[in-house]
Amino acid sequence: MGSRNSFSRILKTLEKQGGGEFGKYYSLPSLSDSRIDWLPFSIRILLESAIRNCDDFQVTTKDVENILDWEKTSPKKVEIPFKPARVLLQDFTGVPTVVDLAGMRNAMNKLGGDPSKINPLVPVDLVIDHSVQVDVSRSENALQANMELELERNKERYSFLKWGANAFNNMIVIPPGAGIVHQVNLEYLARVVFNTNGILYPDTVFGTDSHTSMVDGLGVAGWGVGGIEAEAAMLGQAISMVLPGVVGFELSGSLKNGVTATDLVLTVAKMLRQHGVVGNFVEFYGKGMSEISLPDRATIANMSPEYGATMGFFPVDHVTLQYLKLTGRSDDMISMIETYLRANKMFMDYSKPEKEMAFSSHLKLNLEDVEPCVSGPKRPHDQVLLKDMKADWHACLDRKVGFKGYGILKEDQSKIVKFESVGLPAQLKHGDIVIAAITSCTNTSNPSVMIHSGLLAKKACNLGLEVKPWIKTSLAPGSRVVTKYLEKSGLLSYLKKLGFHIVGYGCTTCIGNSGDLDESVASAISENDIVTAAVLSGNRNFEGRIHPLTRANYLASPPLVVAYALAGTVDIDFETEPIGVSKDGKEFFLRDIWPSSEEVAEQIVQSNVLPDMFKSVYETITEGHPTWNDLYVASNRLYEWDPKSSYIREPPNLKDISVTPPGPYEVKDAYCLLNLGDSITTDHISPGGSIHRDSPAAKYLKELGVDRRDFNSYGSRRGNDEVMVRGTFGNIRLVNKLMEDEVGPNTIHIPSGEKLPVFDAAMRYKKKGQDTIVLAGAEYGTGSARDWAAKGPKLMGVKAVIAKSFERIHRSNLAGMGIIPLCFQPGEDAETLELTGHERYTIDLPNDISKITPGQNIIVKTNNGKLFKCKLRFDTEVELAYFDHGDILQYVIRSFITSKNGNVHCACK
Repeated sequence: MGSRNSFSRILKTLEKQGGGEFGKYYSLPSLSDSRIDWLPFSIRILLESAIRNCDDFQVTTKDVENILDWEKTSPKKVEIPFKPARVLLQDFTGVPTVVDLAGMRNAMNKLGGDPSKINPLVPVDLVIDHSVQVDVSRSENALQANMELELERNKERYSFLKWGANAFNNMIVIPPGAGIVHQVNLEYLARVVFNTNGILYPDTVFGTDSHTSMVDGLGVAGWGVGGIEAEAAMLGQAISMVLPGVVGFELSGSLKNGVTATDLVLTVAKMLRQHGVVGNFVEFYGKGMSEISLPDRATIANMSPEYGATMGFFPVDHVTLQYLKLTGRSDDMISMIETYLRANKMFMDYSKPEKEMAFSSHLKLNLEDVEPCVSGPKRPHDQVLLKDMKADWHACLDRKVGFKGYGILKEDQSKIVKFESVGLPAQLKHGDIVIAAITSCTNTSNPSVMIHSGLLAKKACNLGLEVKPWIKTSLAPGSRVVTKYLEKSGLLSYLKKLGFHIVGYGCTTCIGNSGDLDESVASAISENDIVTAAVLSGNRNFEGRIHPLTRANYLASPPLVVAYALAGTVDIDFETEPIGVSKDGKEFFLRDIWPSSEEVAEQIVQSNVLPDMFKSVYETITEGHPTWNDLYVASNRLYEWDPKSSYIREPPNLKDISVTPPGPYEVKDAYCLLNLGDSITTDHISPGGSIHRDSPAAKYLKELGVDRRDFNSYGSRRGNDEVMVRGTFGNIRLVNKLMEDEVGPNTIHIPSGEKLPVFDAAMRYKKKGQDTIVLAGAEYGTGSARDWAAKGPKLMGVKAVIAKSFERIHRSNLAGMGIIPLCFQPGEDAETLELTGHERYTIDLPNDISKITPGQNIIVKTNNGKLFKCKLRFDTEVELAYFDHGDILQYVIRSFITSKNGNVHCACK
């Protein structure tokens, strides 16, 4: 068991220009290995981490060699360990993470271990940003009203997080109202290069939100992981990952006049989704890079999960350094970053001839080819060119129900519903917009698109154009810096005139925190089956996510959100149809109010987006709202669970943990709980958004005496397993083949034939001691990195998921919770094998962990005589260890108990 670094010989001193030193660093050039020059920059970061952490125990010299030999080892899917420099949380994932850490401490205490070992060993940054419900909009006091409601609703959760910040070392909590986690990370938290105890190394980050990848635009290698993986990383465990391929994405040219960064990212998302980049890094390079501002890069990097990549990485260059200066980082810090990265072959200098690098595959895009576009109506990679939008919408109405279809009969497509809203006559038809949101996090970090939307609003107001009063409009900046430059430019007032008042600083519409629609609007939609639309500047638009009543949801740039709000419908051709009519009856088109790129650039200069704006915002970021500061927090290091709490409960998997691992479990004669198709997202699986009044979770809360107005959201109750398990598979748009033509959160209880809510059926199986499995199609678990998409099925009693393919993070989460992930053989799926879900399934898995191999073929048998092979998607030895122990948290606890020095390792073979 090693402790001395095997590469101490290449530990060098980094000198300052003019004398002195920054510190010491592990020098890649000192390896004198020519293979480094061919490595993509993103792989060089993995290499440095492996070298720095190499103790020949958790990280070995063989791991370092595998990374150095990336060209040969990556196609073989070689496994490597990785230790991030820090962990990033938001409150929706932060609460269950701190719940698990608190539960681990208590479990450690019960087993006679040292609870203080359960402590973050790397910096943990937690930003409270996901609890902003848009209850109040189109009002000057919207921000204040929503903030007060947020603090009142979430008092218990926030107190718990404050307790965590005090109880655990190495944890910073950014109070509510500061901004969204990804923009705060970009503008403030990201170090780019760490200097810890005199050792310099690249900033790398695991985040419990899939859009952690936004910071890749800053040259910081970061990506989303499950909270359970993040917890293991916090506790010093090297996370096992498959050495990824790297897709080189070459950019050339420059964007045409009026084309936005959002148009670019939606174009890139479509190209990469078609290319196939799941599990890979994407690294951008080329002469067009100098034309892409850092906020534009961050916008592209943000949507890595939507195009399926682990990262969309932009190496640090002169544009990065300029942004660091703009956002108020010190000259000394910037000098250290540049000097270190240049010395360690991690700085991209476009003033020098580009060196050829080895990539797994290549893509090219001339920026001049990018056209204005949106994406939708149900998936973020379904790009629609703006000029084709009207035709595409009508095709969606015609097509049968699916990702691009609603199955509306021709005679019903022109239906108009008249009603009264806010005291005025109103009407709705298919395609009419009821939500228009400039929302964090994809675009609000980008001054160009925010200024663009403000200029468009100004022109619209000057022409007398208005937004219909029944459209719920909102503006949720990613940080208070956005408000400063919109106010200084004078553009915020025009956005407000169109109803885009600031409603909060955090994750709102994109996560489903849209708040209620006006009752008259909601009734008109639901009683007449109208397919209404939401247009938002976010990154997710899966059906049922934005709002239960908006079946069409389109992603668009902030200026296009304003434009569509003015039009009031997605059923419009902006080239040939007016966007609105002034009070004197004059028609105006989008081209009449669309600002040029020159106007936007000029306004950005006039708005003086300066370092002082960032400094003034972030100097006081940890001070918080008075209500936050007044929250009482207990000082004890072991959390005292309140049995009456409806927010925070002790994790059930840690209550009665034994010292000995339970070992692999058998799956015998399991019933199919659900039979699902392709692209089932974590939104379909994990509870999200508001808690429906008739749901099993609502029934549970009512039994606890919680009033309906205090139900809050599922996200806010992620610390309560009883709420979350009841909301698992609770999406109203869930398509379960066992239910035939019925859509919703129900299933068939096979033994009785009864139709039941999924939770009720699962509990009936569990009570009888009957195993269950889930059948699924391709891309199972796409979307946000949600622990409860794995924790929920685990608590329901699901033993295995058999799918055509899995999304990267979700497969890892299933493995971390000890659920068996199985993939059908290529060319096979439930349909080709004629599996209906009414069979019973036995999975032939050895009961000795030493006889199980990552990726081996497993035989699955059914009670009606079918037999087929599946690939076991425990991809690494460490994941097999999690399975052996029951889940990752139990594995970590037992490792601390049995290891004298607290090191956590895999001993499954």
